[in-house]
Amino acid sequence: MLIKNGLLGGMLTNWSTTKKRLHKFRDLRMEQKAGRLARLPKRDAAVLKRQLSHLQTYLGGIKYMTGLPDIVMIVDQQEEYTALRECITLGIPTICLIDTNCDPDLADLSIPANDDAIASIRLILTKLVFAICEGRSSYIRNDS
Repeated sequence: MLIKNGLLGGMLTNWSTTKKRLHKFRDLRMEQKAGRLARLPKRDAAVLKRQLSHLQTYLGGIKYMTGLPDIVMIVDQQEEYTALRECITLGIPTICLIDTNCDPDLADLSIPANDDAIASIRLILTKLVFAICEGRSSYIRNDS
């Protein structure tokens, strides 16, 4: 799950509504790919394209999600306070990059780092992705 424009309020706590919007987003994308939007009257097609653009902006990063996440990584705790509160409410574990202006007690796992420097964010996220992939592959090998 990657959310670039910030988490919409209620995206996790109102998961049933989010799931319906994701379904609508997938349906509109399929209609666009199949060329069905081009066959509609201009006004109807424009409304659906605008709706598709809006859904792409806010739900594009989670379009393949089928349920609530097992864990959430938050890069900027100050900016994504809404996401953090929703995760705490739902009991979803969080990993937060903690800068000097953040509260480490709010996160389940805090990583002290400069959350404003792209290089440090990239380094930490790369290491986390590598560790997750390695852990998954060893889990699958041990499971077989």
